[in-house]
Amino acid sequence: MISNPVIRSIFSAALDLSAVQVAYAAPPQAATEGRADISDAALVRSLPGFSEGTADVNGVRIHYVAGGEGKPLLLLPGWPETWWAYHKVMPALARTHRVVVIDLRGMGASDKPAGGYDKKTMAGDIAGLVKKLGFDQVDVVGHDIGSMVAYSFAANYPSLTRRVVLLDVAPPDALLAKWPLLPGVGTFSEKVGDGSHGYTWWFAYHQVPELHAKMAAGGGIRIEQDWIFHYLLKDDASVDARDRDVFEAAYSSPDAIRAGDAWYQAFPQDIVDDDSYAKLAMPVLALGGPGYGWLAGVMPAKATNVRVVRLADSGHFIPDEVPDELVTNVNTFLK
Repeated sequence: MISNPVIRSIFSAALDLSAVQVAYAAPPQAATEGRADISDAALVRSLPGFSEGTADVNGVRIHYVAGGEGKPLLLLPGWPETWWAYHKVMPALARTHRVVVIDLRGMGASDKPAGGYDKKTMAGDIAGLVKKLGFDQVDVVGHDIGSMVAYSFAANYPSLTRRVVLLDVAPPDALLAKWPLLPGVGTFSEKVGDGSHGYTWWFAYHQVPELHAKMAAGGGIRIEQDWIFHYLLKDDASVDARDRDVFEAAYSSPDAIRAGDAWYQAFPQDIVDDDSYAKLAMPVLALGGPGYGWLAGVMPAKATNVRVVRLADSGHFIPDEVPDELVTNVNTFLK
């Protein structure tokens, strides 16, 4: 029996935490380091007609996977994923487009430099790649952090941008700086639901680089990723065991953890940069799961021709959760 009330309280809290962890635990983890079956080369081989490449642009080497024929369509992933986030939609989109899926600066096999993680600089990476690949103008789809980069790309390089699709995340602006630190009473649960009471505590957590790096090391990144997937997915199985192994391996190194944090640490600069942007003039489609309310509240002030659509059957990870619905919406919009 534990008689000390303070120790008993701590021990009880630990038991409660263990119960929560069991609720969102993914399938048993396998060692991911060095696994050939989750390498980029193996993943690309599983997608007939696609190949991978790299390009030196804007001072960094950017990794991408490309396939298909037609008008160029760029797909930008977000945290905590890589180009593999789009693997369910790539073959269908490649039937009518030249699809290029990009590991952003700091992601996957792309370089992870010391700086340049503000979305304006990252948009410059994309512009450099567009020019290096010989495209005059592109359509661009972005999810999560990739959505922020897609918006910044369109704002800074409108002549290169034909149409834009933003998935579940709006661009950082002054409203983001006012998001509450604490959740409302009784609103924080194990699933984000429709997003009306979403609690993005990790936006702040990733601002503390040394703490997060230490917590994420030694397998901690998988624990955090599994929590994020459970909280933001409608159906946890939408991101399966192999997907999770891919993303764990991609974010396990100290440089990968540092770079992923840097996307969030750049939000204050992104907000400053946003003040200088004119409204987007090209057509914009914003598709939201739990992020629908955020998109609907922000995007009318950011674009002159924007449509915001709720995807009722999806959580945050739209390409993983409702790939067929995403393909239909993108193809219809781009036509």
